Amino acid sequence: MGYYDDDYESPSRQKGNRGGKFLPALLGAILGGLLVLFTVPALGGAGLLPDNLYPPNEEENGLGTDENVEQRKVDVDLTTNVTDAVDKASGAVVEVINIQQTDFWSQQPAGTGSGVIYKKEGNKAYVVTNDHVVADANQIEITLSNGTKLKGTLRGTDPLMDLAVVEIDGSKVDSVAEFGVSGDLKRGEPAIAIGNPLGNFPGSVTQGIVSSADRSIPVDLDQDGNPDWQAEVIQTDAAINPGNSGGALINISGQVIGINSSKIAQNEVEGIGFAIPSDVAKPIIEDLEKYGETRRPFLGVNIIPLSQVNTYQREQTLKIPNSVQEGVVVMEITSASPAARAGIKEMDVIVEMGGEKIKDPIALRKFLYTKAKIGDEVDVTFYRDGKKKTVKVELSGGQQSQ
Repeated sequence: MGYYDDDYESPSRQKGNRGGKFLPALLGAILGGLLVLFTVPALGGAGLLPDNLYPPNEEENGLGTDENVEQRKVDVDLTTNVTDAVDKASGAVVEVINIQQTDFWSQQPAGTGSGVIYKKEGNKAYVVTNDHVVADANQIEITLSNGTKLKGTLRGTDPLMDLAVVEIDGSKVDSVAEFGVSGDLKRGEPAIAIGNPLGNFPGSVTQGIVSSADRSIPVDLDQDGNPDWQAEVIQTDAAINPGNSGGALINISGQVIGINSSKIAQNEVEGIGFAIPSDVAKPIIEDLEKYGETRRPFLGVNIIPLSQVNTYQREQTLKIPNSVQEGVVVMEITSASPAARAGIKEMDVIVEMGGEKIKDPIALRKFLYTKAKIGDEVDVTFYRDGKKKTVKVELSGGQQSQ
């Protein structure tokens, strides 16, 4: 009761005490603020604050004039050997649309691929693509790199080599591809693929290397599980996706070294694509353009590599000397063929043709398709029952593989 009354009844004394404490505090706060106000610029000058709070005066430093701003710009030249190569070749790479009849009244695109303009002559131009890109087409539409759409006329196809030639209006064509020599390719050299992946990205470019310049892969044309052909291809890790088929594989000089054809499409596989070498494609393209079919010399034999024959069969059946390690074994002969007329028989081991060593089936086909002509008479050397023989064979034309 007493403490309450004293506190309540003496307000003047209580206020006086509070005022005495507050005034010194207020003065201290004012003085502290003045100290901070005058100290902060000094701290900033000492570098204790971020530099961006006090940006330098560019004009005073001579950096704000137009002339000096230009000096600070860095010119970056993005031109490389790759971009030069792409610029050189991309104008000749086109989109190929396979249009098929869906019913009596309508047609629609059944597939899309790529192609390469390889020749322009007068008012006509010619596109090479894959056979499987234009297979069963009722109509072919070609879209140039600038977007111009043209009607295509199929000149000829070669299912064995997966090549086709399409004729278009040459008056609209400005770019023609330059073909290089695929026989000079080396593993590891740059390889650039240009095409229309997925049918939605025309002119797409992917880069890689030549993984193998002379790969051989089986081709099963009739899908019976037995290879009908061993295709000679370029292997590359440049991305080749659906829609790239028929497009260009170019070298660092912008020359076409291959026609993109296929890839291994498995979940566990990356970067294994294939292209038809330009050296193989060129004579076929010329025939398709001129004759509508491939006119190639053939021997008329079905062969396997000698390397696939085991030691027992080499000694007991073929009876060839141990010194003979390379060649091809004749497994079957086509009746009335050049080989049959020359007296070649089954189980003969061919080791040489026209002075060229025949190490395997690829070497035999390479000789027939690149070094021989229909009507040529060539010497064929082979082993029969351990004895070496040579006969003359007059090559004829046909669609047989060898």
